Order: sequence, then structure tokens, then C-alpha cells
Amino acid sequence: MLSRVAERIYWGARYLERVENIARLVSVYDSLLFDLPKKTNISWYNLIRINSNADSYTERYKVRDERNVVKFLLADDSNPYSLLSSLRHAKENIRTTRDVIPQDTWEQINELDLYARHNIQQGINRTNRHKFLNTLIQRCQEITGLFEGAMSRDATWQFVVIGRNIERADMTTRILDAGASVILQPNEDKRVNLDQVVWGNVLRSVSGYMNYRRGVRTAVQSQKVARFMLEDPHFPRTLRFCLNEIHAAAQKLPRPENILRGIETVKELHYPLNNGEQLNETFRDHLNDLQISVSQLHDDLSANWFAFTPCMRKLALPKNSITSMQTSQQG
Repeated sequence: MLSRVAERIYWGARYLERVENIARLVSVYDSLLFDLPKKTNISWYNLIRINSNADSYTERYKVRDERNVVKFLLADDSNPYSLLSSLRHAKENIRTTRDVIPQDTWEQINELDLYARHNIQQGINRTNRHKFLNTLIQRCQEITGLFEGAMSRDATWQFVVIGRNIERADMTTRILDAGASVILQPNEDKRVNLDQVVWGNVLRSVSGYMNYRRGVRTAVQSQKVARFMLEDPHFPRTLRFCLNEIHAAAQKLPRPENILRGIETVKELHYPLNNGEQLNETFRDHLNDLQISVSQLHDDLSANWFAFTPCMRKLALPKNSITSMQTSQQG
């Protein structure tokens, strides 16, 4: 497989996963609006910080309120990290690889794009946001299911798996960070125990609530939710599961040695989660370290499999970094 085709397959899978995950991330806070006491303050701007988009946001908006944050994350075409921008990039990468992916994928990604753009105002306004986000998630999963059920397990498939799980691993840490940011922000009513509400919604946002209850067999507790989402080897959205999937796919491709070492480096970043302890700022620092390591893993696999010749490098998009990697391979 040509490296440029492999790269577009990888980014097509990443961007499709990103569309779904942005919807899931916003849904964490959206669900909390209904479950927390009315006087409990939720800083929507935390979602901007979590995604390292503060500079881009402040260039566009002066007020850090719910509407502006949601608009920036979902609908702002000038934001290369927004849901609509990610969907546009997914569509372009799928368009240019139609000869190696299931035939119906192009039709489904077009339908998803039309739905999102025609109904984006529902996502910005609070009234119908929950329905809009759920529909987006379901339609992304339909395309993912098409990949699962109609692709040979050849090199093309391995790059789909790697792209999807790199993105999923990164966003799992950010969704955890979203929950931790709510717990740690000042709360006027000290009598309110946010733990079960916040972490229950975090689990539901990744469709993991029942899996947690079956696997952990205990009430929702912050450190146990964190351990589940980071270390459980069976649930498809945990960090450990994603790393294992990348490992298995990389082994089926040429020259996987550097990638396998990078995966082990991420796995070695262990945070001591003791029962009964509350998560604090050091846990958020740990999540940031994990995000940097996942970003480095992306850089390693780009250098390993997507490297262009010197003459082609002049035409290539900017090299990825922890902030710029989300804008690379946009078409």
C-alpha cells in the first residue's frame, strides 16, 4: 500500500472517531446540566482548556459562556478542531480512498455531513442538543459498523484500527479530564456530593456505565472509574484496550518495532489510584502526560509508515505536534 493512501485511511478513521468523540465530550457537560443541582456552577470553558484550544478560542470569542463554547466545539468552521471541521476532513479522506474501503461508506459519510450541517443549530441550542448529539454518535457508529462488517483484515484494515484507537485513546483521557475538572472547580454548596453524578455521566458518555457495574461490581467512585477507563482490558473505550488494539494491528504491518516500544512507554505511565482517595490536580497532570505520550506515538507511526520522499515533503501538510496533529491531513 502506498504511504499516502495508508495515511489517508488512518486520518479518515481518526477524523470519523473524532466526530463521535467530540459529541461524547460535549454530552458529558450537557447531561450534567440536568443531573446537578441548579446552583452548581459548571464552567464550560474547561472543555476548551481540555482540548488545548484556548488561544484559538480567545481569538474568536470574548465571553466564556456555554453557547460560545458549544458553538466553537461543534459548529465553528474556522476552528480546525470543531466537529464540523473534523467531519469535513473525514469526508475528504474517505472520498480519496473510496477504492479501498466499503462502497457504501461514501454515501453514509455524505448523509452524516448533510445531517450535521442542516441541524447544527440543534446542537448549539440546549433544548434539542441531547437528541442531536446522540444522533451523530449513532450515525458514526453505523459507519464504524460498516467498516467492521465489510472490510478484509488486510493492511487497509490495520490502519483503520490504528487511526480509530489512537484517537479514542486520546479522547478517553480528555473525557476523564472533563469529569475531574467539574469535581475540582469551586462549589458554593459544600453539601453537594458531585462524585456519583459526575462520574456516572462520564461513564454513560462512553457507553460504559453497565460495563463498569458488571466489571467493577461496586458503586460509582472517582478513583475506580478512573482505573476502569484507563486500565480495563476488555471495554473498547479504555486506554488499555485501545493500546492493545494498536499493538495487535501494528504487528501485522512492516517495521513495527518502534511503534511497539512506544505503546509500552504509554503503558508504563501508571498513576497510583488508591481506593477512597479523591482525584486531584496531580491526576489531571497525569492525564496530560498520557496525552503527550499518545501524541508521540502518533508521531512515531507517522515517521514509520507515512514518511514522504524529500521532493514530496515540500508538498506535504505541516508535521504533527500535540496541537497541530489535529489539523494534519485535511484533504
